Amino acid sequence: MQQPFLIGITGGSGSGKTTFIKELRKAFSEDEVCIISQDDFYRPREEQKTDEEGVKNFDLPCSINKKAFIRDVKKLISGETVTRKEYTFNNEKAEPGLITFRPAPVMIVEGLFVFHFKKMRRLLDLKVYLHAKENLKVIRRIKRDQIERNYPIEDVLYRYENHVLPTFERYIQPYMEEADLIVNNNKDFSVGLKVLKGFIRQQLVETSLKV
Repeated sequence: MQQPFLIGITGGSGSGKTTFIKELRKAFSEDEVCIISQDDFYRPREEQKTDEEGVKNFDLPCSINKKAFIRDVKKLISGETVTRKEYTFNNEKAEPGLITFRPAPVMIVEGLFVFHFKKMRRLLDLKVYLHAKENLKVIRRIKRDQIERNYPIEDVLYRYENHVLPTFERYIQPYMEEADLIVNNNKDFSVGLKVLKGFIRQQLVETSLKV
């Protein structure tokens, strides 16, 4: 089996990664593209670090089971199928299910720290960075965490100021200069999405010719 082409996608919280990934998913079958998210490798709540106020900080690199994340990506690269329990972001109303990742000619790895984790970064063939202004990211984060994750507004704002922003400035933003493609999502990401779709289609054609 030919080794898949590995694309890494990152950006700050609220930059639009989830929506961007969903649109990519619609464009390609699972036989063509495998998408694996760092979010499914969060450590259990009891293993997360707390700040000075006793609030759990889920926005640190150590919040992710890096070893398992890299291990499973390597398994997929080698042609193995991977199954994991879905992470529900501590939403008690959500019932976690099982997610199955299957090998494909193109693999997309997305998450906050896919560039920061050195061993993961070295595996990437293409690095994509989603960019958005800070005020827009705050608004998007508020909407997402209140509606999807049932977090109170005070909690969302506290976490953004004390956890999200410091993490972005230290572990995410510095890697923007290493990106091969920067997608501007201040208004919408339609142009960047179109460019990446076209690139992936070309990659799939080239892969089929080599088989």
